[in-house]
Amino acid sequence: MASLSDFKNEALVDFNKPENRSAMESALAKVKQEIGRDYPLVINGERITGLKTSDSINPAHKSQVVGRFQKGTKAHAEKAVEAALAAFGSWKREPVDVRAGLLLKAAKLLRERKHEFSATMVYEVGKTWVEADADTAEAIDFLEFYAREAYRWGGEHPTTRIAGEENKLVYIPLGVGAVIPPWNFPLAIMAGMATAAVAAGNTVVLKPSSEAPWIAYRFFALLEEAGMPKGVVNFVSGPGAEVGDTLVQHPKVRFIAFTGSKEVGLHINEEAAKTPKGQLWIKRVVVEMGGKDAIIVDRETKNLDDAATAVVASAFGFQGQKCSACSRLIVDEAIYDEFVPMVVEKTKRLKIGAPETADAQIGPVVSEKAMKKIKEYIDRGAKEGRLVAGGNVNDKDGFFIEPTVIADVDPKAAIAQEEIFGPVLAVIKAKDFDHALQIANDSEFGLTGAVFTDNEAKLEKARQEFFVGNLYLNRKCTGALVGVHPFGGFNMSGTDSKAGGRDYLGLFLQAKSIATKK
Repeated sequence: MASLSDFKNEALVDFNKPENRSAMESALAKVKQEIGRDYPLVINGERITGLKTSDSINPAHKSQVVGRFQKGTKAHAEKAVEAALAAFGSWKREPVDVRAGLLLKAAKLLRERKHEFSATMVYEVGKTWVEADADTAEAIDFLEFYAREAYRWGGEHPTTRIAGEENKLVYIPLGVGAVIPPWNFPLAIMAGMATAAVAAGNTVVLKPSSEAPWIAYRFFALLEEAGMPKGVVNFVSGPGAEVGDTLVQHPKVRFIAFTGSKEVGLHINEEAAKTPKGQLWIKRVVVEMGGKDAIIVDRETKNLDDAATAVVASAFGFQGQKCSACSRLIVDEAIYDEFVPMVVEKTKRLKIGAPETADAQIGPVVSEKAMKKIKEYIDRGAKEGRLVAGGNVNDKDGFFIEPTVIADVDPKAAIAQEEIFGPVLAVIKAKDFDHALQIANDSEFGLTGAVFTDNEAKLEKARQEFFVGNLYLNRKCTGALVGVHPFGGFNMSGTDSKAGGRDYLGLFLQAKSIATKK
């Protein structure tokens, strides 16, 4: 550990520089040559093919299959658990240097090939260059941060001294974990959950999102290249109802790490609470389930243009498909008529296009199913409020939806309460700051939120009373950085797991007190 430098966030790429633009274009061309291949399950290092497959589709070009993935079965999930359990016996005894070293080697390889990983996400989930690069940078950050955290958790922990005894507190791994990541940050969150568990000494069955298995397989292969032993991470693609539920319910699975929808997260929590025959523990459940995030713009905000820019970035980055995205804009009535048109104007200037093109700011939503659901909300919202920007769908080649702003929305309306997970912003008028705060807190979620005001007393009130896990003052509500903004929310947003924070590895460990009489 002494040779490791202090953690530092990976720098984002400036694509205005010709050399960076050229590097990304080359990576896109290289990765494009890999499109359409078949990918195996990998259990204890064994490649398994010949099963029924499912297609991963490019959402910007819906006729393009980027990869075909095996549909794992209950039997494959059970086999993967047994493989992970067998590997746990040796992996848990590996010194921190080995476990953390795996993450650091993977970070080095990922940094060398960052554009290829970003290009994969451009094709598979429709991320623009900037959004894909941020995802890759965050994955690198998780690897670097959790490697360092493995040393800290594996070191000495203070206990109170008493005469006649020597006492120590150690943290030991839990066992086999099921890691079930989302498609919206298909590299960063997937890599973060899996490698935090591995760095802590656990073994994993990774069930990738059915919308984003390609990037997960690419990362899995990177871990193998970095020296990961067989069985430490097992790659099992397949339906959630079969593979996912088998893992969650399995008596030899010790913990589940999940990021995704509220409905699936609550289902996992309920199933994991059961204790089937042969299970010796209460399963540990780490879930992050989304949000209905609000930005408040107060009448005492001097720079409304900056606030409008932050709102648009928060609402429409990656087409609003972020659990941290601003989906509610709450504006003080004193500036409502001035501010809302500023947001509308900036929204209408956003450039929609195929994400492999460098200047595209808005790409497609992830799937046809998502597109149809979002359009239903837009149509409903247009009746609940006043459609002032966007609202149209273009599904000729891909799943494109215009960034949409709906003004004059009642705080209790469906589009103000339900998570849409798309480029739809509901604008709500508040009487004053206290009313705005009341509206913001009137949600079953509690993930991110932001406040714009130059009144310090109001900022302090937000610090005390805005009930979210990640609060941002006079800045956008997206873009949490590993180590800087530990990420996780309250209420139906999850277990407040604080990914990228100093508490996170502790979720994959258990404490053991050892007392020795002298």
